[in-house]
Amino acid sequence: MEAAIPTSQQRHMRACMVCSILRTQAQFLTEGCPNCEAFMGLMGNRDQIEDCTSQVWDSMLTVSNTSRSWVARSQRLTGYVRGLYAMTVEGVLPEDVIAAAESHGVQYFPRDGSVSEALPTDGQM
Repeated sequence: MEAAIPTSQQRHMRACMVCSILRTQAQFLTEGCPNCEAFMGLMGNRDQIEDCTSQVWDSMLTVSNTSRSWVARSQRLTGYVRGLYAMTVEGVLPEDVIAAAESHGVQYFPRDGSVSEALPTDGQM
């Protein structure tokens, strides 16, 4: 599991607009998003990182088991890698990325609180 982020470094973190994982821009650049790389292509692409991640996020949570955690279910993180995630992420994801996510079987939910935050049912995961 990723180590805790020192408070001084939190302001340098970006959140993926699809899964809300928190990483530095350098991590997104060298490693991409561990959950969304297959359809977002962040690795080595600064423009895509700017378009698909956000520096405006709120509240961190650590998830060690995304398949058993009620917090992971409520944040729609089931099936993602363990790690640090943002509770909310501000930003507008480009339409072509939303389409790419859905073509890869990922149902996109805006993470800015604009969609009902009710606990998803098994059919919505």
